[in-house]
Amino acid sequence: MTARTSDTVADRLRAVQELYDRGESLEALIALVRSDGLTKAERAEVDREVLTGAIGLRLDAAAKRGPARRRQVIDALRPYLAEVDPKVKRELPVGRRVAYHLIETKDPAELAESDALVKLAAAAAEPSKRVRKGFRWYAELPVEVDDPALLRLRAADLVPVTKIDKITWEDGRLRITGYAYLAGLSVRSRRFNRATVVLRGPRWLPPVRLKTTRIHRPEATHEAKEPGCNYDWSGFTAELNPRALRWRAALRAVVRGTKRLLRRRYPVKDTTTWRAEIAIWSRMARSRGPLRGPAIGRTERPDGMQVKPGWWVRPVWTSDKALQVVLQPTRARLTEARLDGDDLTLTGFLPGRPITKGKARVGGHRMSADFTPVEGGTRFSLTLAVQSVLNAEARRLWVEPKGDPAATVMLEGAPESRFIVGDREITVQRDRRDRVVISGHKILPVITSAEWDGDTLRLSGRYPHPDDGERDLVLRHRTGLQLRVPLRRDGDEFSVEFRPNAMPRFGWDVPLAEGTWHISVAPRGKTGGSAMVPARFDHAALDGLDEDPRTIGGRVYRFVATRYDVPVIVAAEDRPGDERSAAGVWALSRNFYPAERKRPLRNATVFISYDGRSYSDSPRAVYEELVRRGHDGELVWIVRDGAFVPPGSRELGLGDGIVPTVVREGSREHYEVLARAARIVTNGFLPQWFRSREDQFVVQTWYGSPLKHIGRDQPHMKRDPRPPAWHRQAIEVRGWDLLLSQSPWATGVLRRAFGYDGEFLEAGLPRNDVLLAPDRDVLAAEVRRRIGIPEGKRLILYAPTFRDYDRRSASVRLDLADAKRVLGKDHVILVRGHMMQAYPNVPPHDGFAYDVTTYPDMADLLLITDVLVTDYSSVVFDFVVTGRPVVLFTPDLEKYRSSRGLYLDLESERPGPRFDTSPEVIRALREIDTVAAEHADRYAAFARTYAAFEKGKATACLVERMFAS
Repeated sequence: MTARTSDTVADRLRAVQELYDRGESLEALIALVRSDGLTKAERAEVDREVLTGAIGLRLDAAAKRGPARRRQVIDALRPYLAEVDPKVKRELPVGRRVAYHLIETKDPAELAESDALVKLAAAAAEPSKRVRKGFRWYAELPVEVDDPALLRLRAADLVPVTKIDKITWEDGRLRITGYAYLAGLSVRSRRFNRATVVLRGPRWLPPVRLKTTRIHRPEATHEAKEPGCNYDWSGFTAELNPRALRWRAALRAVVRGTKRLLRRRYPVKDTTTWRAEIAIWSRMARSRGPLRGPAIGRTERPDGMQVKPGWWVRPVWTSDKALQVVLQPTRARLTEARLDGDDLTLTGFLPGRPITKGKARVGGHRMSADFTPVEGGTRFSLTLAVQSVLNAEARRLWVEPKGDPAATVMLEGAPESRFIVGDREITVQRDRRDRVVISGHKILPVITSAEWDGDTLRLSGRYPHPDDGERDLVLRHRTGLQLRVPLRRDGDEFSVEFRPNAMPRFGWDVPLAEGTWHISVAPRGKTGGSAMVPARFDHAALDGLDEDPRTIGGRVYRFVATRYDVPVIVAAEDRPGDERSAAGVWALSRNFYPAERKRPLRNATVFISYDGRSYSDSPRAVYEELVRRGHDGELVWIVRDGAFVPPGSRELGLGDGIVPTVVREGSREHYEVLARAARIVTNGFLPQWFRSREDQFVVQTWYGSPLKHIGRDQPHMKRDPRPPAWHRQAIEVRGWDLLLSQSPWATGVLRRAFGYDGEFLEAGLPRNDVLLAPDRDVLAAEVRRRIGIPEGKRLILYAPTFRDYDRRSASVRLDLADAKRVLGKDHVILVRGHMMQAYPNVPPHDGFAYDVTTYPDMADLLLITDVLVTDYSSVVFDFVVTGRPVVLFTPDLEKYRSSRGLYLDLESERPGPRFDTSPEVIRALREIDTVAAEHADRYAAFARTYAAFEKGKATACLVERMFAS
C-alpha cells in the first residue's frame, strides 16, 4: 500500500511540474492538484509540495507583475487555500506560510495594491534575517503580520546545509570530515554548538551515534550563499567503529534468517544499509537532516574496508548525493571474463552451500546460467552474445540461485576486462561499490597516469583504436569553449603534455578559464559530439592519483577524477576567502568601497573591456594612445579570470617606461581603484556597487551603434512596474560623464535607450581608428600571421549576434560544407560567435573555416576581412568604414524583430543584400564583386548616415577631451 501511495503522489507531482514547465495558468495547476484520485494523506503531501514549489514560484512571478496580475493570482488561490489542511500550511517554509496567510486574511484589493507579496518574494533569498525571542527563533520579514507565531521557524526552515570534504579509514575506523550548519544562524564558537552524526538503519534497528566533534572550518563561511553570517565553527569530524554495525546487522540477520527457516528456506546473507544524518543543536535551535554534498574527487569514491572474510563496510553516495553506510556480504564474485568468438563468457563463484539451479540477470534481462557445486561453494557461468552487448548501456550483473534472493556479483580483486570488437569495445568493470558492470560502447581512451612537473601536466594512457590517425586531446568548458592539444600515439599508448596556465590561443598564452574542463579525444580536423569520445581514468590507478591543487601564477588547478572515473581539470583564481564569499563581497561593497570613496582621487585611468574579459575594443585604443603619448599617470586594467595580460610600452614597441597595473576583477584592489581613480574608460555597464564620484570622469564608449533594441527599449524593460534592471541602469547612467557616438542617428538612439541627458562626443569610436590607419596593411598582415591564414586568400567574416531565445544553440546557420564546395580553395571563412551565445561548432584544422570566437579584438578581424556576413549585429556600422562589401544573413528576421526589436528596417535601410537561406548567401559570396557593385549607392548612403563621424581621429579627440576636464 505504501508503494502505491508513493507512486500516486509522484505521478500527480510530475504532472503538475509538466504543466508548470509548459507555462500553463495557475488555475490549470490548481485544478490538477485538486482533481480526484488521492487519499487525505496523499492530498496533504501533494499540497505541501506544490505550495512550496510550482504554485509558490508562480505566486512569486506574479507578485512582480503589478497589481492586476497580483489580484488575479489572489482570486485564484483563496478558494484553494481554504481547502488545504491547516497543518500543511503551518509546516510550510516561513515565507510561503506568511504569503498564503495574507492572501487568506487580507482584503484582496488592498493586498494587490500593496507591495507585501513582492517583498516576501525577495526575502526568500535572505535566510540570514532571523531573530531569537526567548527560547525560539523567528524570521524577520519585511511585512507586518497579526500573529507572531506565523514567523516562528519550523522544521521546513531549519534544514542543515552540509558538505563532506573527506571520508577515510584510520586505525580501522571510518572518519567523516565536513561542515554542517543551519542557514542564517551564525556558528562563531564551540559554545552552544553541538552536532551528532547518526546512522539510521532499517526500522526497528537502534540508530548508531558516531563520536562527533566540532572543528574550526572558516571555509564554510566563504562558501555560504548568504551574507552576514559566520560559520567558522560549523566543521565536524565523526568516527564510526564498524563493530556498532556488525552486531546490529547480526541481530537483523537472526530475525530474517528465522523467518526464512519458518518458511523452509535457507538463511541468506543480506546487505544492511544505514542512512547518515546529522542532528544539530545550535543557539537553542534544533534540526536534523541528511548528510549530503561530497567534495569533488576522492570523496566521491570512498574506500570500503573488509571487516572479515566476505564482509565489507562501504560508505556510498545515493543518486541525490546523500551519504549511506552499508554492511555488505560478498554472495557472488566474478572470477573470469573471456571472449569466445561471438560470445562473451562470464564465470564466477558463490561461497557457501552448493547450488544446482538458478538464473542470471544482466540489468533487467533474465537469462539461463550454469551452476556447478565445487569445494566451498558453487561455480556459475553464463554466456552473452557479443552483438547484444556491443550497443548496451552499462548494466549490472546478478545471479539468482533458485529459492534465494538475487545476489549482486562483485569483482573483489579480480582484474577488469576490455575486449575490442571492430571500432567498439565491451568492458567488464567495477563501479564505485565494486559491483560488476557490463557495457558496450565506442572505444574509450583511458588515462593511466597524471603527473605534474612544475606548471606542466603530463597525461598518458591507452587508446587501442584500430584507426591510427592523428588525434587531439580536447578540453571542453561548460560554456562550450573547446581547446585542443595534439596527442602523441605509439601503438595503443598515448601521451600528452600542456600547461594549464599557458594555453596557446592566436599567438598569446592564456590560462584555462575558471570552472571544470572535461577531457575527450577527437580525430584531428573533426568536431561535434559524434567525433569526440570521452576519456576515462584507469580504475586500478585511482588510489595513486594525485588530486592535490597546484597554485600557478595566481591560479589554482586540480586534476580530478569525478563521478568515480571521469577525469576533469578544475581551474580557479587563487582568491582570499573574503573576496569570494557572499559575506566578503557584501562587506567589500557595503563597507570597504564607501570608505574608499571618501579618500582622495589617484591620478589613475582605469580601462575595462567587456567586464574585464578581453584586451580589446575602444578601451584598448585609448590605452595605447596614452602609451604612445608617454602618459605619466597610472594606467590600470581590470582583468577577469586571468583572461589576458595587457602589454606595456615595450611590448607595444614604444620603448621602456610604461608598465600597466593589473587588477583582478572582484578583488579588494578592484573596489579600491574604482573608488579612487580619476578616470574610468569602459565599454559596458560597471559593477552594481559602483557609484560615480563628482570628481571622477567616467567615459562610456559602449559596444557600438545598436541595430537591435537595447536599454530601456527592450521589451522586458517596458514592464510596469519597472524591473530592477531598469532602476540599476538609471542609477549608473546618471554617473556617466561622456558617451561616444558614430553618427547623429546613433546619438538619438543611445540618448533615448539609456535615458542619458549628458554630454556626447560625436567623433566616432576609438576602436575603428585602426580601420583607417595609414599602416593598416602592415597591421593586417600581422593579424593574418597570428591566426595562421595563408597569403592570397579572400577572407569572409561570419559574425552573427546572439539570440535571447536560443542562447544555448551552438549551431552555425551558414552551411560551411556547402560554402567550401562552392567557394573553393581561394576563400577562408572566419566564424566569430558572440560571447553571449554558445560557442559555435566549427571543424578545426580544415584550412577553410577558422573559429575566431576567442580572438580578443573584433577590430583586428575587421581589419583583415574582405567580406562581412552578419545579421543584427552592431558590427555592420563599424565595417562600412572600410568600404568593403556586407551581406546580411537573417534566417529568423520576423522572430527576432518581434522578440527583441530592431531600430532599422532591413529592407529599406541596409548596406548590402539580405538573404534568408544559406545557399542564397553562398551564391552572393561567389559573385560578391557584382553584388557589391549593384548595392554601391545603398552602401554609400548607409555609411554617410550611420558612420558619419568615423574619420580615424576618434581616439585623439577622446584623449584630449578627457584631459581637458
